Amino acid sequence: MSVWSKLFTALRGGVHEAGEAIIDTQALRILDQEIRDADGELRKSKEALAEIMAKQKLAGERVKQTQAKIDEYEGYAFKALEASDERLAHEVAEKIATLEATFEAERNAETAFSQSAADLRNAINKSEANIKRLKQQVDTVKATDSVQKAQATVASRYSGSQNKMHTALESLERIKKRQAEASAKMEAAGEIEKMESDDALDNKLREAGFLAKEGSAESVLERLKKKQQAKSS
Repeated sequence: MSVWSKLFTALRGGVHEAGEAIIDTQALRILDQEIRDADGELRKSKEALAEIMAKQKLAGERVKQTQAKIDEYEGYAFKALEASDERLAHEVAEKIATLEATFEAERNAETAFSQSAADLRNAINKSEANIKRLKQQVDTVKATDSVQKAQATVASRYSGSQNKMHTALESLERIKKRQAEASAKMEAAGEIEKMESDDALDNKLREAGFLAKEGSAESVLERLKKKQQAKSS
Protein backbone atom coordinates (compact mmCIF):
# COMPACT_ATOMS: atom_id res chain seq x y z
CA MET A 1 0.00 0.00 0.00
CA SER A 2 1.37 3.41 -1.00
CA VAL A 3 1.80 6.32 1.37
CA TRP A 4 -1.14 8.17 -0.22
CA SER A 5 -3.41 5.14 0.16
CA LYS A 6 -2.45 4.81 3.80
CA LEU A 7 -3.06 8.52 4.34
CA PHE A 8 -6.47 8.32 2.65
CA THR A 9 -7.43 5.30 4.78
CA ALA A 10 -6.33 7.12 7.92
CA LEU A 11 -8.44 10.15 6.97
CA ARG A 12 -11.45 7.94 6.33
CA GLY A 13 -10.94 6.30 9.74
CA GLY A 14 -10.69 9.71 11.38
CA VAL A 15 -13.90 10.90 9.75
CA HIS A 16 -15.67 7.70 10.82
CA GLU A 17 -14.48 8.11 14.42
CA ALA A 18 -15.50 11.76 14.43
CA GLY A 19 -18.94 10.81 13.12
CA GLU A 20 -19.35 8.18 15.82
CA ALA A 21 -18.22 10.69 18.44
CA ILE A 22 -20.88 13.17 17.28
CA ILE A 23 -23.54 10.45 17.35
CA ASP A 24 -22.45 9.38 20.84
CA THR A 25 -22.65 12.93 22.18
CA GLN A 26 -26.15 13.29 20.72
CA ALA A 27 -27.31 9.78 21.62
CA LEU A 28 -29.65 10.81 24.42
CA ARG A 29 -31.16 13.58 22.32
CA ILE A 30 -31.68 11.12 19.45
CA LEU A 31 -33.28 8.61 21.82
CA ASP A 32 -35.63 11.25 23.23
CA GLN A 33 -36.72 12.23 19.74
CA GLU A 34 -37.24 8.59 18.73
CA ILE A 35 -39.38 8.04 21.81
CA ARG A 36 -41.46 11.11 20.96
CA ASP A 37 -41.88 9.79 17.41
CA ALA A 38 -42.92 6.39 18.75
CA ASP A 39 -45.43 8.02 21.10
CA GLY A 40 -46.84 9.93 18.14
CA GLU A 41 -47.24 6.77 16.08
CA LEU A 42 -48.79 5.00 19.05
CA ARG A 43 -51.31 7.81 19.43
CA LYS A 44 -52.24 7.48 15.74
CA SER A 45 -52.63 3.71 16.18
CA LYS A 46 -55.02 4.24 19.06
CA GLU A 47 -57.07 6.64 16.95
CA ALA A 48 -57.18 4.05 14.15
CA LEU A 49 -58.26 1.41 16.67
CA ALA A 50 -61.09 3.63 17.84
CA GLU A 51 -62.28 4.04 14.24
CA ILE A 52 -62.13 0.29 13.57
CA MET A 53 -64.03 -0.46 16.79
CA ALA A 54 -66.71 2.07 15.78
CA LYS A 55 -67.04 0.42 12.35
CA GLN A 56 -67.22 -2.98 14.00
CA LYS A 57 -70.02 -1.79 16.25
CA LEU A 58 -71.97 -0.35 13.31
CA ALA A 59 -71.45 -3.56 11.31
CA GLY A 60 -72.73 -5.58 14.25
CA GLU A 61 -75.83 -3.41 14.47
CA ARG A 62 -76.47 -3.85 10.73
CA VAL A 63 -76.12 -7.63 11.13
CA LYS A 64 -78.77 -7.60 13.86
CA GLN A 65 -81.07 -5.40 11.79
CA THR A 66 -80.69 -7.59 8.70
CA GLN A 67 -81.34 -10.72 10.74
CA ALA A 68 -84.47 -9.11 12.13
CA LYS A 69 -85.61 -8.33 8.54
CA ILE A 70 -84.94 -11.94 7.50
CA ASP A 71 -87.01 -13.21 10.41
CA GLU A 72 -89.77 -10.75 9.51
CA TYR A 73 -89.97 -11.80 5.85
CA GLU A 74 -89.76 -15.47 6.73
CA GLY A 75 -92.94 -14.87 8.69
CA TYR A 76 -94.54 -13.33 5.62
CA ALA A 77 -93.41 -16.31 3.52
CA PHE A 78 -95.04 -18.77 5.94
CA LYS A 79 -98.28 -16.80 5.79
CA ALA A 80 -98.20 -16.77 1.97
CA LEU A 81 -97.63 -20.53 1.93
CA GLU A 82 -100.46 -21.04 4.38
CA ALA A 83 -102.68 -19.01 2.03
CA SER A 84 -101.47 -21.18 -0.91
CA ASP A 85 -100.18 -18.03 -2.63
CA GLU A 86 -97.13 -19.53 -4.31
CA ARG A 87 -96.41 -16.41 -6.36
CA LEU A 88 -96.31 -14.15 -3.31
CA ALA A 89 -94.31 -16.73 -1.40
CA HIS A 90 -91.76 -16.84 -4.22
CA GLU A 91 -91.40 -13.03 -4.21
CA VAL A 92 -90.88 -13.06 -0.46
CA ALA A 93 -88.31 -15.84 -0.86
CA GLU A 94 -86.39 -13.69 -3.36
CA LYS A 95 -86.42 -10.85 -0.82
CA ILE A 96 -85.13 -13.23 1.86
CA ALA A 97 -82.34 -14.44 -0.45
CA THR A 98 -81.24 -10.84 -1.03
CA LEU A 99 -81.34 -10.13 2.70
CA GLU A 100 -79.33 -13.28 3.44
CA ALA A 101 -76.64 -12.22 0.96
CA THR A 102 -76.51 -8.81 2.64
CA PHE A 103 -76.43 -10.48 6.05
CA GLU A 104 -73.45 -12.65 5.03
CA ALA A 105 -71.51 -9.65 3.69
CA GLU A 106 -72.22 -7.59 6.81
CA ARG A 107 -71.27 -10.47 9.11
CA ASN A 108 -68.00 -10.96 7.21
CA ALA A 109 -67.33 -7.23 7.55
CA GLU A 110 -68.00 -7.38 11.29
CA THR A 111 -65.67 -10.37 11.63
CA ALA A 112 -62.95 -8.59 9.65
CA PHE A 113 -63.29 -5.45 11.77
CA SER A 114 -63.20 -7.55 14.94
CA GLN A 115 -60.02 -9.34 13.81
CA SER A 116 -58.38 -6.08 12.75
CA ALA A 117 -59.24 -4.49 16.09
CA ALA A 118 -57.80 -7.47 17.99
CA ASP A 119 -54.58 -7.43 15.94
CA LEU A 120 -54.17 -3.67 16.31
CA ARG A 121 -54.91 -3.81 20.05
CA ASN A 122 -52.25 -6.49 20.45
CA ALA A 123 -49.74 -4.41 18.48
CA ILE A 124 -50.55 -1.33 20.58
CA ASN A 125 -50.03 -3.26 23.81
CA LYS A 126 -46.64 -4.52 22.60
CA SER A 127 -45.63 -1.03 21.45
CA GLU A 128 -46.63 0.49 24.79
CA ALA A 129 -44.59 -2.13 26.65
CA ASN A 130 -41.56 -1.55 24.40
CA ILE A 131 -41.79 2.24 24.75
CA LYS A 132 -42.13 1.90 28.52
CA ARG A 133 -39.00 -0.29 28.71
CA LEU A 134 -37.14 2.11 26.43
CA LYS A 135 -38.09 5.09 28.60
CA GLN A 136 -36.89 3.23 31.71
CA GLN A 137 -33.59 2.42 30.03
CA VAL A 138 -33.17 6.04 28.89
CA ASP A 139 -33.87 7.25 32.44
CA THR A 140 -31.22 4.85 33.74
CA VAL A 141 -28.73 5.98 31.10
CA LYS A 142 -29.41 9.64 31.90
CA ALA A 143 -28.96 9.05 35.61
CA THR A 144 -25.72 7.14 35.01
CA ASP A 145 -24.50 9.85 32.64
CA SER A 146 -25.20 12.55 35.25
CA VAL A 147 -23.35 10.59 37.94
CA GLN A 148 -20.38 9.97 35.68
CA LYS A 149 -20.21 13.64 34.71
CA ALA A 150 -20.27 14.61 38.38
CA GLN A 151 -17.55 12.08 39.16
CA ALA A 152 -15.47 13.34 36.25
CA THR A 153 -15.87 16.93 37.46
CA VAL A 154 -14.78 15.99 40.96
CA ALA A 155 -11.88 13.93 39.67
CA SER A 156 -10.63 16.68 37.36
CA ARG A 157 -11.04 19.34 40.03
CA TYR A 158 -9.15 17.51 42.73
CA SER A 159 -6.78 15.30 40.77
CA GLY A 160 -4.01 17.93 41.03
CA SER A 161 -4.65 18.86 44.66
CA GLN A 162 -4.09 15.63 46.57
CA ASN A 163 -1.92 17.43 49.12
CA LYS A 164 -4.70 19.90 49.84
CA MET A 165 -7.15 17.05 50.20
CA HIS A 166 -4.78 15.24 52.58
CA THR A 167 -4.37 18.40 54.66
CA ALA A 168 -8.13 18.92 54.76
CA LEU A 169 -8.67 15.33 55.90
CA GLU A 170 -6.07 15.76 58.64
CA SER A 171 -7.81 18.95 59.80
CA LEU A 172 -11.11 17.10 59.80
CA GLU A 173 -9.67 14.31 61.92
CA ARG A 174 -8.24 16.86 64.40
CA ILE A 175 -11.65 18.51 64.68
CA LYS A 176 -13.28 15.13 65.31
CA LYS A 177 -10.65 14.35 67.96
CA ARG A 178 -11.22 17.68 69.75
CA GLN A 179 -14.94 17.14 69.66
CA ALA A 180 -14.54 13.63 71.10
CA GLU A 181 -12.30 14.96 73.89
CA ALA A 182 -14.75 17.73 74.68
CA SER A 183 -17.62 15.21 74.83
CA ALA A 184 -15.57 12.95 77.14
CA LYS A 185 -14.79 15.90 79.45
CA MET A 186 -18.45 16.86 79.64
CA GLU A 187 -19.43 13.28 80.45
CA ALA A 188 -16.75 13.04 83.14
CA ALA A 189 -17.85 16.35 84.65
CA GLY A 190 -21.41 15.08 84.76
CA GLU A 191 -20.35 11.88 86.50
CA ILE A 192 -18.26 13.81 89.05
CA GLU A 193 -21.12 16.16 89.73
CA LYS A 194 -23.45 13.21 90.29
CA MET A 195 -20.96 11.55 92.65
CA GLU A 196 -20.54 14.78 94.61
CA SER A 197 -24.28 15.15 94.81
CA ASP A 198 -24.67 11.56 96.09
CA ASP A 199 -21.88 12.10 98.66
CA ALA A 200 -23.49 15.31 99.88
CA LEU A 201 -26.83 13.53 100.28
CA ASP A 202 -25.20 10.66 102.24
CA ASN A 203 -23.48 13.16 104.53
CA LYS A 204 -26.80 14.84 105.25
CA LEU A 205 -28.38 11.48 106.04
CA ARG A 206 -25.52 10.59 108.41
CA GLU A 207 -25.80 13.91 110.19
CA ALA A 208 -29.53 13.28 110.58
CA GLY A 209 -28.73 9.87 112.09
CA PHE A 210 -30.36 7.88 109.26
CA LEU A 211 -27.06 6.41 108.08
CA ALA A 212 -24.25 5.08 110.24
CA LYS A 213 -21.00 6.98 109.97
CA GLU A 214 -18.32 5.22 107.93
CA GLY A 215 -15.66 3.54 110.07
CA SER A 216 -17.62 4.11 113.32
CA ALA A 217 -18.00 1.50 116.08
CA GLU A 218 -21.73 1.59 115.60
CA SER A 219 -21.46 0.52 111.98
CA VAL A 220 -19.00 -2.25 112.81
CA LEU A 221 -21.19 -3.52 115.67
CA GLU A 222 -24.26 -3.42 113.46
CA ARG A 223 -22.45 -5.49 110.80
CA LEU A 224 -21.35 -8.10 113.40
CA LYS A 225 -24.88 -8.43 114.75
CA LYS A 226 -26.18 -9.10 111.28
CA LYS A 227 -23.57 -11.82 110.73
CA GLN A 228 -24.43 -13.42 114.09
CA GLN A 229 -28.12 -13.43 113.27
CA ALA A 230 -27.39 -14.99 109.93
CA LYS A 231 -25.37 -17.85 111.52
CA SER A 232 -27.99 -18.56 114.19
CA SER A 233 -30.78 -18.69 111.63
